[in-house]
Formats: sequence, C-alpha cells, structure tokens
Amino acid sequence: MNTHYDILGVDVDATPEEIKDAYRRQVKAVHPDLNNGDPQSVERMKALVTAWEILRDPIQREEYDRVHGVPSEPISDFDYAEFLRSRRDDRESQAKLVFYDLLHDNPEEALQVYDSLVAAGDFELSKYLGREDFMDCAFLLAEEYEDREEFDRAFLLLSAIVRFEQQRPYFRHFMQDVHERLRTVVCFKMPEYSPPAHVLDCLNEMINWDLPRKETAFCYKKAAEMHLAMGNRRAAFRALQRGLSLDQRLAGVKKLQQELGYFETA
Repeated sequence: MNTHYDILGVDVDATPEEIKDAYRRQVKAVHPDLNNGDPQSVERMKALVTAWEILRDPIQREEYDRVHGVPSEPISDFDYAEFLRSRRDDRESQAKLVFYDLLHDNPEEALQVYDSLVAAGDFELSKYLGREDFMDCAFLLAEEYEDREEFDRAFLLLSAIVRFEQQRPYFRHFMQDVHERLRTVVCFKMPEYSPPAHVLDCLNEMINWDLPRKETAFCYKKAAEMHLAMGNRRAAFRALQRGLSLDQRLAGVKKLQQELGYFETA
C-alpha cells in the first residue's frame, strides 16, 4: 500500500518546503479540471489532499510516522511550538499555537495569544482552524475563561460550538457537556456578575437554539427570574408558563410561582 510519502513522491525525511512543493506539482498534474473530470483524477486528487493535510502538520505527521513505522529521527528535533511562535504575523499559525498550548497544559500562554489576536480586531478562530479542531479548541478556551470568571467570553465560544454542531454533528453525545456548561455559565454564574437584562439576552439566544426540551424549559425558568428581577411580572409569568409547558416537572419553581401568584391566575 502506498504511503502518504509515496503519493506525494517525496522521501520520508522530506522537509516541509519539499512536501509543499511536491503537493503543488502533483495537484497541477492530476487536478480533475485539467483532466476532463476523469474519475481516476478525482480519486488521485482526494489521495493527494489527504496526504498533504497529514504531512503538512508536524503533529499529525509524527503520529502518522509512528503508526506506519517511519523513522522519526530526521524530524525529532523539530520544535512545533517554537515554529508557530516564530510566525507571529501569520494568523493561522497563531491560532494553531493557541490550540497547541491548550492541549499541552499551557493555558496562560494560549489565552495571551488568543486575547492578542482578538484585540487586533477582525479575528475569528473558526477561520484558521479546521472545523473539528475549532470546536475542541473553543471548548477548552471556554473552560479557561469560565475559571477566570470571564463568562461573556465563555458564552460566545460555547455558543459557536452549538451553532457548528447544529450545522453538522461532531460532538454528538458530548454535547451534553456543552449544554451543562452553558447552563452553569449563564444560569448560575453570570447572574452574580451581570445585569439581569444581559443575562436575559443570553437566555433568549439559548431558547432559540434547538436544545433538548428540558434544557429549554430551564432557560425559560431562569428568564422568568430575570424578568422578575427587572420588575416585569407579566413577562416573568409568560416565561414560566412556557417553561412548564415544556417540562411540567421543572425543578425549583415553587417559590417563583408563589411570587408571581401563579396558582391564582394559571
């Protein structure tokens, strides 16, 4: 079976530049658009892209070499983190550095790099990482921001994960962890530091997602509490009604019901 090195036509000790040049040469030769859509060209192109995506990334390349018994000595002294740090003007490299540092228990530097990227303006992490890497990275970042009581930033990252997951599942059953973290951040921690109106905005955004019924019901209950804190009893009553319509066994509502006179008017 041909290895990724065979597909690209390079030696196992090829440098990153040699791999890039070989990929470009091969693409020009076999691209389906230049071969009248020939099925063999399509399959060859797929193989080239797969080989390129693996061998261009030092971490994935090292793992590939390990699995396929390729000697790793020629690249063993390559410091991937330092390589990324040296490319300060390249946003893709810096985004990868954020993810790398998070995975290697270096959250302080990861947040420092990420904060500087965001502060520079017009930066979206999802543009510079693959979809799955972005979602994993966003979750790790959200955890760090939650620990530092920066709940708005945690919410924005978790929200992005929800939207990506709804477009195409990746986290699947692990989404329960995302939902629980969102509930903790928005429903329990954020109200201690943010005005009710701001918390309500976050809750309304969550309500508009396609969350499990019980999760949405709980959001409605917390929305009722925020409305009540703002003195809007009618809106609080409506939110509580909607929550109970989704989950008749919604926990922790008795005190709220009493404050709203729910039993007298329901």
